[in-house]
Parts: sequence; structure tokens; C-alpha cells
Amino acid sequence: MTSATDNSLAAASVNATAEEARAVAEAARETEWNRPSFAKGLYLGSFDLSLIHPWPQARPDDVQRGEEFMARLVTFAKTMSGRVIEHDAKIPDEYLVGLANLGVFGMKIPREYGGLGLSLVYYGRALALLGSVHPSLGALISAHQSIGVPEPVKEFGTSEQKQEYLPRCAAGAITAFLLTEPDVGSDPARMGATAVLSDDGESYLLDGVKLWTTNGVIAELVVVMARVPSHTDADGTEHKGGISAFVVEMNSPGITVENRNAFMGLRGIENGVTRFHQVRVPAANRLGREGQGLKIALTTLNTGRLSIPGLCVAAGKWSLKISREWSNARTQWGRPVGKHEAVGKKIAFIAATTFALEAVFELSAEMADAGQKDVRIEAALAKLWSTELSCRIADELVQIRGGRGFETAESLEARGERAVPAEQLLRDLRINRIFEGSSEIMKLLIAREAVDAHLAAAGDLASADASLQDKARAAVGASGFYAKWLPKLVAGAGMDPRSYAEFGRLGKQLRFVERSSRRLARQTFYGMGRWQAKLEHKQAFLGRIVDIGAELFAMAACCSRAEMLLRTHPEQGAAAYELAEAFCEQARVRVDEYFDQLWRNTDDGDHDLSRKVLAGDYAWLEAGVLDQSEGTGPWIGDASPGASTKENLHRSYR
Repeated sequence: MTSATDNSLAAASVNATAEEARAVAEAARETEWNRPSFAKGLYLGSFDLSLIHPWPQARPDDVQRGEEFMARLVTFAKTMSGRVIEHDAKIPDEYLVGLANLGVFGMKIPREYGGLGLSLVYYGRALALLGSVHPSLGALISAHQSIGVPEPVKEFGTSEQKQEYLPRCAAGAITAFLLTEPDVGSDPARMGATAVLSDDGESYLLDGVKLWTTNGVIAELVVVMARVPSHTDADGTEHKGGISAFVVEMNSPGITVENRNAFMGLRGIENGVTRFHQVRVPAANRLGREGQGLKIALTTLNTGRLSIPGLCVAAGKWSLKISREWSNARTQWGRPVGKHEAVGKKIAFIAATTFALEAVFELSAEMADAGQKDVRIEAALAKLWSTELSCRIADELVQIRGGRGFETAESLEARGERAVPAEQLLRDLRINRIFEGSSEIMKLLIAREAVDAHLAAAGDLASADASLQDKARAAVGASGFYAKWLPKLVAGAGMDPRSYAEFGRLGKQLRFVERSSRRLARQTFYGMGRWQAKLEHKQAFLGRIVDIGAELFAMAACCSRAEMLLRTHPEQGAAAYELAEAFCEQARVRVDEYFDQLWRNTDDGDHDLSRKVLAGDYAWLEAGVLDQSEGTGPWIGDASPGASTKENLHRSYR
């Protein structure tokens, strides 16, 4: 048996080659597609509208329970003050108690375990409502419910683990998910935290440091990812170990919360640095098998990512309200600022994109609730696209508000004006492009799925290590695949002006989506043919491929939602059609630009320039400024909030 490692060694990241890192990621990736995927089809030139239209309908009892819960939540939310959270940089304990009493911490936990068993749609709507009070509330609930203990235990836990942990989580035991380390972000192959099995096989000794542990400062339970070294049983059976997931009690001896981190936004978030030193974790607390931890994490994130798009919807709706009210009230040059075209275009963008944000989230959530489609790519696209577009909305709101957009709500109120926290929205939303997979990582993940069919067909053609003989054999197989697939990309329903006639004037938008889907698949094929094994390194090209698919997905979601609203809410139907059409026209401009940039860009020159910058060739350009982060000026030392180290700052609200 291997012995427990020293904590100083466990805190260090593990060196891993690019090949090893890729192997770890590939091993954790779901490769089977047992259910249809609308978004995956978009990237292959297959626009199957039947997968998202008619709009998926929720079960009546789910709707009834969801509406009843939302009514109770609205009543309680009105008693909370986001300005108190922002001022104190802390969510008051009484808010947490009230949310627990409402069952908020068990919204997605099945009712047989004491939860509310709400659908993803109503879970997202609840997050949007709470996020409109203060985004830190949304982050707290999302980190607990979407990626904390409840979701992985519900999906991968044993019956005993479910009975032990889910009722506690539903009752208000706050949880967290601990993956990131000081030197390890999106590359888990370098993970340094270890969990060493004891000689008797009854427990693991956990060592390591985890960074940015959202909820970790107040959590009762956490899921920790750690590397289990290879080991041999007493009977001689060898185990490979690998990254594994463990449920850990935060009151266990050896756990220290060393810092409560402070950020540019989400000032009420309980996020810290957590150190584990010889923490004994019962073997019964391991989720799944040894080595299954990363797969558990990625599977949890597949639907967990839909929480952030729900919060983005709230940001869009609030921005629309504020921009409408301010642009009507503020007069410049004899008329309201909203009636000046420069401002009017910003308002049109906010309105159309907010409609699209809601369509993308609700469609993805409805499909996930129905369980008949594989929504891996839809959820990833929703997270990527919603976070990028909502940040643009917030930036436009600040611009519309002018100087008042840059001024804090507290300062505005002190001057006797309405306390509109536009600058806070911009700060709070920014993290969403990093949370649960940065936009850059999300594009790589989606691109990997988008080009999967090409990689499978190409075989050794897409391998840098394959011999010329192997590549020649692979070329024969690939030619057979493409001979059958490419002709399907020449023509389609998008070329027939009568197609999608049931959508009225939105039919032309769907025809554009269908044509663009085939065009997207052709361009991906051209890229594969041009770069072959080097395609994975063409991240800018792949990023644009992903962006095109994201916009097409949003366009299709808008059209389906508008048609649904016309049938179910006739009083909103005409307006929904107008919003959907406006969004589609705006999105078409972006799609055309992305297509143009696939082959007309500065990627090669930028690549060369960045290499020279990293080599220090232009260091002279940095002269003339001071870098205070290097300690050249007076330092405040330990006077800063949360700056203590190796001190247990863990607190409990209960």
C-alpha cells in the first residue's frame, strides 16, 4: 500500500504533457450519443427543426408546483435588500434561513428526499428572481444546487449516500464543489490534491489546496476532486486510481479556510481558499469509482451550466426596464434620448437580445426536463452565448446611462437621485464568462463535439503521430464518409421559399438558419482538409465555428418561442414575432461577419506577434509605468479584509 503524501507535495501541481492532458480530458468526455441533439446537427449541416418545434411542453403538475413556489419566493424576495448585500459584502444570515425555510436549497432535489423536485425551467426562473435582488444570491444557490453536493450525489451516489446527504442539502446544508487549485484550472491532468487509501481500505487521507471555493466559507458539505495514487489491495489486485470525487464534511479535522476572497463583483459571495491536511474521509464517501471523478464533474456541469443562462435572463430583463425608463425620462436636444437613433439602436439590441436570452434558456431547460434529447451542446452553447451577450447588454446600459451608469447606486442616492446600480451589473456579470468554464474553454469543448464526426472519419489523418502508411489507409476510409456526406450539404429546405411557411414572416429566418447550417458544415470540412491534425491548434478558427452555431441556435430558439407564444398567448404573439425578427436580423449580421472572418483574418500575424511579446521582444513598450503589484509602493499588509493566511475563517449561518 502507498503511504499518505506530505501536504507540501500535495499542494504542488503535477507536471503533465500535452498528450497526457488530452488523454485525461478525452477519458472523461462522454462519447456516446444515444439521443438526438439539435445543436450537434447544426454543426453537421443537419437542421432538424422537429427537435425543437413544436416548443416542448412541461407537465401540468410541474407547472402548477413551479408557479406556486415562485409566488412564495416573490413574496420573500421582496423582503431582501440587494443594497444591504452590496454594502456589507455579505448575505445576511436571516436571508439564508428564510431561503432554507422556503426549500430553496432543495429546488432540484427529488421530493422523496425532502426537496421540491422543481423542473430546470422553474429552477432557472427562481435563480433569475433571486439574482435580480443580488447576483450573489444566484451564485450561492447555483454553486450549491447545480454543481455542489446535491447534483453529483443525485446522479452518481449510492442509495445510502442519497439518503444521508440529500435531505440535509434540501433542509439548508450549504454545499460547494472543489476542483480548481492555485496552479490548476481547466487542465485537471495537473491536479495536485491527493487522496490516499488507508491500509485497511476504510478511509482516504486527503491533502491539498483548493482555490476559489464558492460557498466554501460557509459550507457544511463539499465535493472534492483529488487524485488517488495507484495502489494494490491486500489480495494483490492492482488499482489505477485517478481523479476521484469525495463528499467531505467541512467540520472534519485538518480543514482550514485560509482566505475569504474579494472580487470586482459578486461582493456577497462566500468564496475562499481551502486547505486539506491529512483529512480522513470515509471510503463510503467516495462518489462512483476511483478515477471517475472528472467524468462526474463534467456530467454534473452538462445541465448545471444552465443556471448561469437563467441569471443572464434576469440581467437582460432588468437592463431593458432601466434603459426604457431612463431613455424616456432623459431629454437631450429637445427630445427623449431614446428617440435619438444612436441610443435607439442600443435599446433595440437590448430588447431583441433579452428575448433571445429567455428563448435560449427556456428551450434548453425544457428539453433537459423532457429528457428525450441530448442537451450537452445546447447547455454549453447557452452558457457561452448568454454570458457573452449579457455582458454586451450591461455595457450598453452603462453607456445609455452615461455618467450615471459609471456612478455607484450609493453615490447616486447620496445626491438625491434614483439608486440604479448599472455599474454593479457590469461588474457582477463579468465573472459569468469565466465561471464553470471560461468562454475560451467552452469554445474548445463545443468545437471538440462539433468536429467529432470529422475526426472519427479522418482517423489517422487527424493524428500528428500517424505514419504515412496509416494516413494513406485513413484517407481511403475518409473519402467514403465524405462521398456520402458532402452531397447532402449542397441543397436543402433553406433554398425553397415555401419552406417553414407556418412561421409566417419568420420563415425566411429559419431558411437562413438551414442554409447557414450546411454552409457551416462545409467550412468545417474545408478547415479539416486544410489543417488535418493541426486543426485542434486553430483555436481562433474553431471559435468562430462555435460562435456561428451559437447564433444559429439562438435564432431557431427565438422563432420556435415566438410561434409558441402566438398560439398560447395571442396577446403577446405579435410582439414576440417582432422581437424574434429583430433579433434574427441582428444575428444574421454577426453570422455573416463570422463566416467572413473564417478565412479573412489576422490569425497568423497575431500568432507570430504574441510569440514575440512572450519572448520579451517588445518589453521596451512597457516602459513609463509603475507596477504596484510588484511591491514598489506602500503596502497595506494584513490590514486588508480577508488577507489572513492559514487561519480558519469558516463560518456557519445555522
